[in-house]
Amino acid sequence: MSLYSLTNDPAQQHIKLLFQVVKVERDTAYTVFKAHDLARDYLRSLVRRGSSKVDGIFDVYTKDGCKLRVMILATTLKRAQASQERALRKVMDQVVRSKAQQLDFDGFVQEMVLGKIASDIFNAAKKVYPLRKVEVRKSKVLELAPQVLSKP
Repeated sequence: MSLYSLTNDPAQQHIKLLFQVVKVERDTAYTVFKAHDLARDYLRSLVRRGSSKVDGIFDVYTKDGCKLRVMILATTLKRAQASQERALRKVMDQVVRSKAQQLDFDGFVQEMVLGKIASDIFNAAKKVYPLRKVEVRKSKVLELAPQVLSKP
């Protein structure tokens, strides 16, 4: 389902969420967050000629022991050199890992989907190279901690 259908905010309509049903009781299905993704047309609209697209893929553990794979996209204003792209990836890695260590699964997913982590990366990485936009383009849960599954 799209984030727009949950929040009724049209600005969030390019974000797709995937949930997994973990338990069904009578007419209620209990779900847990499984993955999120950005719409393909939205991603294509971000990249322009003469700019660089810097992708970073990171496996992180949250405070409560859940393992997630987070894929981040940064677009620059002008073409960046390879060394500048490496520096941008390093900043992305530091910000995502520090956020994951501070937050539990629910808090991390909320900040990731709503763009708080992307804005933190943007503010930290714009000192390295001028950026146009930073987005968490995709994420997926690799391992869920048992306490997350047992929550009602």
